Amino acid sequence: MVAERYYPAMATPDDIGARTVAELVLQLGCLTRGEGFIANLTFAQWTALRYISGANRFSRTVSAFADFHGTTRGTASQTIKSLVHNGYMTRKRSKSDGRSIDLTLTKKSKQLLAVDPFELLVDAASSLSKSASHTVEYSLERMLRTMARRQGKRQFGKCPNCKYFQDAGNDANDKADFRCTFVDEPLREAETQQLCVNFQPGR
Repeated sequence: MVAERYYPAMATPDDIGARTVAELVLQLGCLTRGEGFIANLTFAQWTALRYISGANRFSRTVSAFADFHGTTRGTASQTIKSLVHNGYMTRKRSKSDGRSIDLTLTKKSKQLLAVDPFELLVDAASSLSKSASHTVEYSLERMLRTMARRQGKRQFGKCPNCKYFQDAGNDANDKADFRCTFVDEPLREAETQQLCVNFQPGR
């Protein structure tokens, strides 16, 4: 007999409280994690692939992944080492900082991410209306910010919401000019939508 999965009953507006919200977030995480064994990868390995795929050039390092995943540098290093060994990532000395190692996805991992079980959660989120999506995004970001602050951990985010982000408008060639004032470097438009380890909320 196949064991039945437990799904919490849908809460009515009058029932919704802090614990209900937290339990629903946890349940979503559990369901997503349970689908993460395609290609015999562990949850941590999937998290590493997704993180490196979505992180900007300043954040594709073992230490940044450790902060994002909420684990130790040693544990993160072992996860990355296994992915490198199995051909999912490469490690190269950073051009901007010779002391650190940049991580890059291989063609093999990009093909695997095309069938990422995480997309089931993305599809579920797409069922929300535009206004509901904005509300959920704002609410979850606020929860993440609160937990990160209380635990003394980094909060990862994207440029448009970061206090270091500078949008200088359009230049003569009608191309957006973006800059990170934390590292004092220009940004490509695509990079402004990637996760950054230097993120600080403030916009």
